[in-house]
Amino acid sequence: MNDIHSNTAAKAVLAIGMMAALLLAGCGKKRTPQYVHIGPDSLPTKSYERGPDERFNRSDYVIKLKQMTSFYDVPGEAGYFMNGEDYGFDALSFLLTETQPGGGPPLHTHDSEESHIVLHGQVEYVIGDRRFTVEGPYVARVPAGVPHTFRNAGTEPFNLIAVFPDKHLSYKELGKNPLMKPAK
Repeated sequence: MNDIHSNTAAKAVLAIGMMAALLLAGCGKKRTPQYVHIGPDSLPTKSYERGPDERFNRSDYVIKLKQMTSFYDVPGEAGYFMNGEDYGFDALSFLLTETQPGGGPPLHTHDSEESHIVLHGQVEYVIGDRRFTVEGPYVARVPAGVPHTFRNAGTEPFNLIAVFPDKHLSYKELGKNPLMKPAK
């Protein structure tokens, strides 16, 4: 019974996220798309993962970036993630990125399905045996256990929000990102 409620809650959050992304994309005056700078001011030469700078109080309803685990993947993907179970969620985990042109994560899988929300930017994907490029705004669906990655194919940084219907974010790196252009 609990699985039914968790699954229903996760689907509701994904649907709300998709509606919010589409609503934001179509509302009001047309503005120049912008991203929110959340990464380091200069790009590191090595990948890293660092614990939160500040403790989270489970009685709070708002989680700040400094209360989340930060990471950087060479080349050009910085962000934050949170295992939902550590922040009071029963069936959700999140990842927020700032991805530089040409940047993206290694090829990887997750135990749960995943949804990407991108409001602007040009993103090239590999999901399973499919390779495609999409322009934001959009919501992408990544099935559980399917190898996937992406690369910023545009000329501007973008933010990606990933939502996972699981209280613990699994991540299994499979190898290098096949979309990365060889260094000249």
